Amino acid sequence: MINPKKIEEMAKQLSESLPSGLKQFAGEFEERSKQVLQNQLLKLDMVSREEFDVQQHVLLKTREKLEALQAQVNELEKKLNAAD
Repeated sequence: MINPKKIEEMAKQLSESLPSGLKQFAGEFEERSKQVLQNQLLKLDMVSREEFDVQQHVLLKTREKLEALQAQVNELEKKLNAAD
């Protein structure tokens, strides 16, 4: 679900953005920031892109069925009203 390469890239960007006087701590900072990012991202209530796409497809199909059922109800109501 969480791409480790992306986290590594983010940690590297953070360490590269440190001022030159702190570059000696860059390796340790990069490793710790990677751990912190991973831990915080794992706490988020996220789904994978694949799961999201599947649910989006299910929602679309459900919406289509609902619209078809609504059209049927409308038609039945017209017939019922016409019979009165």
